[in-house]
Amino acid sequence: MEAQRVTLDRAPRCCYDSPQKAMSRKIPARTSEHAKRSDLAQKLLHHLHLRGSTRPGQRIGVAVSGGADSVALLLLFLELREPLGIVLSVAHFNHKLRGRASDADERFVAALAARHDLPFFVAHEDIESKARREHSNLEDAARRSRYSFFESLARAAHLDNIAVAHTADDQAETVLSHILRGTGLSGLAGIHPEAFMVFRPLLKFRRDELRSYLRLRRQTWREDATNRDTRRLRARIRAKLLPLLERAFQPAVVEHLSQLADLAREEDAWLDSSAELRLFLSAKEHEGEWRISLGDLVAPPVPPSEADQTAGLWSRAPEAMSKRMIRLLVKKVKPHSGQLGSVHVDAVLRLAQQPESGKSLPLPGGVEVRRQRDFLSFRANSNKHAQNKAKSAHPGYAHHLNLQAGQAEVWLVEHSCCLRFRVIDWPLEARETIVTGAVLDRDSLRSPLVVRNWKPGDSVQPLGHRKRHKLSRLLSEAGVSRWQKVSWPVLTSGGSVAWSRGLPVAVDFAARPSTRKGVVITEVGVA
Repeated sequence: MEAQRVTLDRAPRCCYDSPQKAMSRKIPARTSEHAKRSDLAQKLLHHLHLRGSTRPGQRIGVAVSGGADSVALLLLFLELREPLGIVLSVAHFNHKLRGRASDADERFVAALAARHDLPFFVAHEDIESKARREHSNLEDAARRSRYSFFESLARAAHLDNIAVAHTADDQAETVLSHILRGTGLSGLAGIHPEAFMVFRPLLKFRRDELRSYLRLRRQTWREDATNRDTRRLRARIRAKLLPLLERAFQPAVVEHLSQLADLAREEDAWLDSSAELRLFLSAKEHEGEWRISLGDLVAPPVPPSEADQTAGLWSRAPEAMSKRMIRLLVKKVKPHSGQLGSVHVDAVLRLAQQPESGKSLPLPGGVEVRRQRDFLSFRANSNKHAQNKAKSAHPGYAHHLNLQAGQAEVWLVEHSCCLRFRVIDWPLEARETIVTGAVLDRDSLRSPLVVRNWKPGDSVQPLGHRKRHKLSRLLSEAGVSRWQKVSWPVLTSGGSVAWSRGLPVAVDFAARPSTRKGVVITEVGVA
């Protein structure tokens, strides 16, 4: 992926897709004079001065996707360019996720930059292929590539900082999505106003006021049709949950969630600084390896003695602080990306509490933790086999399913998705299974119904097969890698495999002509 600087002699004609895809909004004529600086620009100017986000002479790139929020951000900065004394440019990343619509977005942004005589930087990458190669979530792969592009612009001295157009609505949606998936304090902190070279000046601005501003300026923008795809968690929150909360519970819910994120971020930062101070006092680094004594990391199993209490704050760490210290130690030595979950942190704590010395634990990101006498050591593990083992290590899961209410959901953080089970009349609503093709006979299912990870020895006879097969073999034939297979979701009925993700349902549990009630299985990606 290489950034390209594009200089346009004239603005290219913008191509717009059909209303069903990404499209351009037609804006009504101007309704009021706009000779002076707009109220919204004044509000942003005050916000920027308050936070000290810019300085005279600073080269700021505005990340413009073509959507309303980013286009509004660019126009606002154009209004404030003179009073702020900044140098502007436009950056656009083409994810190649929507074919011709993505290319049309790029042309639209290029035309916008040319119209205002701004330098235009663009990069392209096939994110779908990247996510497949890395076995990663599509949104995560897109985000990493996009921010890598921004960093490359800074390294090439094209700009000093990148302004990104996340709004208060985006913040509220993020906090709610983290709550629904399960989160701690860091997740409640939501989107950070600043992260390295990126800053987000619109986090206190509502989406509606930005669109009103664009209408006043008679400025068109692009709509991404995937933002309305309610199969995605964030789109459902935007279209259904937030409007319901505003209408029926709290009109200021967006502002309150934004305030919650601010408070959580402040407390999270304070706890991180406390953990860093503890590590400074207790952990030692030598040639890339970090060591910490068990006494400084793990709280004693019995209440401390009076002598221990008088020893001061640093004598023992409570478990919450111990977990934070573990995360920071892993972050210090981690050589590459890898998701450290709570199950991994708990495993490190158990390792610290075991009496045996010499045991080790591989962690995601290529990290090895070893118990040695009375301390733990954290270091990057160059052993490829150990890294692969860490990648595939999975504690297992089992979610019991109750269909008495007619529907149920199972959230799988391992796959960034949600499995939805819904009882329907059969065959009256059979058409609803056309999309997935996964439907079970409700009367054939037996308790307990459990969604769990694949286990060695699992076997099944899927529809279309003449005999039973090892599930491991079927998954391999379907292109599921060994490390993916460890956490692959399986539905069991009375202990027998009734369905596995990506495969037809089992013959014994499939809907048939005599079926009265069906159970439809759908999968929803998590934003």
